[in-house]
Amino acid sequence: MSEMAITFGILGIAVVMFIWGRYSLDLIAIGAVLALFLTDIIDVEEALSGFSNPTVILIGALFIVSEGLTRTGITAWFGDRLIRSSKGNATRLLTFTMIGAALMSGVISNTATVAALIPSIVLAAWGVRSMPSRFLIPLAFSSTIGGMLTLTGTAPNLVISEALAAQGEQPFEFFEFSLIGLPLLIVTIAYMLFIGRHLLPSRSKRPPIKLDQEMMQLADAYSLDGDLYRLRVRVGSPLAGSTLRESNLGYRFGVSVLEIHPARLYSSLDQLLPGRMRERLEKIRRDHPDLSNPDQILDHHDVLIVRGTVQQIGQLEIEMGLGVLPIDNAGAELSDLLSQEIGIAEVLLTPRSSYIGVAVAEGGIRQKDIFVIRVRRAEKIVPLTEPLQAGDAMLVRGKWDLISDLANESRDFVIVGQPELLARQVTNLNIKSAIALATLTGMIVLMVAGVFPVVVAALLAVALLIAGGCITSAEAYHSVRWSTIVLIAGMMPMAAALESTGGAQQIADALVDMLGNADPRVLLAGIMLISLTASQSIGNAATAVLLSPIVLSTAIGLGVNPDPLMMGLAVACSTAFIAPIATVPNLLVMSPGNYRFVDYARVGAPLSIIFLIVSVILIPMIWQF
Repeated sequence: MSEMAITFGILGIAVVMFIWGRYSLDLIAIGAVLALFLTDIIDVEEALSGFSNPTVILIGALFIVSEGLTRTGITAWFGDRLIRSSKGNATRLLTFTMIGAALMSGVISNTATVAALIPSIVLAAWGVRSMPSRFLIPLAFSSTIGGMLTLTGTAPNLVISEALAAQGEQPFEFFEFSLIGLPLLIVTIAYMLFIGRHLLPSRSKRPPIKLDQEMMQLADAYSLDGDLYRLRVRVGSPLAGSTLRESNLGYRFGVSVLEIHPARLYSSLDQLLPGRMRERLEKIRRDHPDLSNPDQILDHHDVLIVRGTVQQIGQLEIEMGLGVLPIDNAGAELSDLLSQEIGIAEVLLTPRSSYIGVAVAEGGIRQKDIFVIRVRRAEKIVPLTEPLQAGDAMLVRGKWDLISDLANESRDFVIVGQPELLARQVTNLNIKSAIALATLTGMIVLMVAGVFPVVVAALLAVALLIAGGCITSAEAYHSVRWSTIVLIAGMMPMAAALESTGGAQQIADALVDMLGNADPRVLLAGIMLISLTASQSIGNAATAVLLSPIVLSTAIGLGVNPDPLMMGLAVACSTAFIAPIATVPNLLVMSPGNYRFVDYARVGAPLSIIFLIVSVILIPMIWQF
């Protein structure tokens, strides 16, 4: 059996496995690489070449950039503005959702866009008295089309542009994709508004709890109303000049200090300012809460957010010379204690926990910077000085990542709910948000200007995000969708094998023989139809990797400009609307939208036909054969 036949056989088996869906796509890709190596079609260097490919590294870097924007609140802020702009109108929300998702996915990955916007869109759907199933497929489709607006918007664009460069052709420029992407986006929005939304199902799931609602429920469950106070350090107070650790307020009075408001926003100079300006100053500070530092030296006019009973606060007021202001809405106050870094969650103590029998000491859990606000045992609130028992529920405050880390200590703790999802709903921006946005802008400028290769620009952005504290190294590694990286890197040796064995050339020759004498538009339509069909079963990234060399060989065989054919391939790979497995965005919305497989085909098949027609008309007008 010839090497070409073996390569086609391995490819055929891989495609069948992709469609079967029994195993993950990345595992199938690795299996195909191993089969090519074991049959001596490729050597070990060629087998591993995909993992050193600049496109693969670039895609990984873009995942990290997207996560940096999410963790600094930019994507949540964008989603919040999207909801507000809809003003309770479902049609307006659908329109703004699609436009917003497309614009976001043009500068960050479409996967990250959908992941970031799903919570906001689900909440907004219920807010306009509709259902998430009426909005989430449009969200997925528009984010995929938004990827067509720029070079970095979606993986197929990068793969196809890199294939042109490897062949010695001029690669597509950063915004060149938008020449066809913008018209297709307009077509998609019009289709959804006038046709597609009537084909979408109306299936209901239980409405999710909003962040503010969650805080209200926690405040009620832990009986915090009337137990939160603002305490001002008056002139002459013995607290002035000492630290929380030295004053030992928790042990002496049984209270928990949740936050310290610096005196600089409460100085006597503030009293000279107009009331609204003073409120604005307080809001700026409250929008950026931090954990109380036990070693921070307190000063006159510092304000402490404290949890305690009326009796405890009264004793503290008298002995420490403090001014007291009760907090009427504990749920709102809990929301104000949240930020991009700091969160609040409910934690249960397991029956085998090493903390059983140990009293909460001044609100700390094993020096983890996780502070206990209150402990609940069944329906009873117990003092922090009482030894903990199995099943005790603790309301804790700390850094979001540290709260999530408690889930790894399954012997001691069980985290109630999903803190990660709550963290993504925090919309207040801070200095790290500005750093992340500036980094994104700088990356795009470098890519457009061509100062550095696009992969270098992306890696520089990653370095700046980590150095600026927008994302940690661990979070960066965790944010990369390694299955996508392995899939693309694993399929690249298959594309190389098709070329080296002559398989790509044979398919190209067949296309030339069959369509060579026809109008080039017919060839374009044929390539797009093949690509569109393949992308529904094996995914758009794998389709781009496999078909790029074939399309290039076809263009060379016909002596035509490869640009229109390669752009048609890029569009077809992004026209992955018929099956949920075609793209990651499609899969992400399946569960929250309560969709079935047929829902995608019902809405996506007509749109795919429209895309094919529009592209065959417009592409040759923009990129001449």
